[in-house]
Amino acid sequence: MKASLFFIATLFSATIVTAQEIAVLQYGGGGDWYSNPTALPNLVNFCNKEINTKIQEKTQVVKPDNIDIFDFPFVHMTGHGNVFFTLEEAENLRNYLLSGGFLHIDDNYGMDQYLRKELVKIFPNEELKELPSNHPIFSSKYKFPDGLPKIHEHDSSRPQAFGIEKEGRLVLLYTFESDLGDGWESEEVHNDPPQVRLKALRMGANIIKYAFEN
Repeated sequence: MKASLFFIATLFSATIVTAQEIAVLQYGGGGDWYSNPTALPNLVNFCNKEINTKIQEKTQVVKPDNIDIFDFPFVHMTGHGNVFFTLEEAENLRNYLLSGGFLHIDDNYGMDQYLRKELVKIFPNEELKELPSNHPIFSSKYKFPDGLPKIHEHDSSRPQAFGIEKEGRLVLLYTFESDLGDGWESEEVHNDPPQVRLKALRMGANIIKYAFEN
């Protein structure tokens, strides 16, 4: 039985390494997982042009308990409200992350209080730790010497990047009080200045590059 599980995990891991698709996580609880619809397509377009990735332009949607999640090296999660994972979903997410997957959670404002308790279901013995400004994710392509950039003000709190690492690899990134996704959206959505959008897209490219290469 253990040998079979090892084979499956190895197969999934190999799939993750070679896949060139990314997905949005459709979670339960009532939160708007579908917010920022232009964000990932714009980020993919930027990455393909600027850092030579070959990601499919159409962003897929995947549920936490779906085996298809293992097809994606990078899964993005966002929203404003409630988040809920069943134990089955949490277990599948844990296996995905331990098999080489990467989950980026971007608080679109209002998610934090719900998210943190659900992450305990995925990694009961781990806690989110703030990433230092010299973490490789802040320099994988573009340099962010001060760490996570501030894109939208909201509560005027400082932006923070939290993570969970397993065996020296960052498997889960949680960006808080930055709202990168708003900066990835099409210009007319939030009317952000070009330099703000560029900053957000460059940080997003760093995340994609890190996720694909680690």
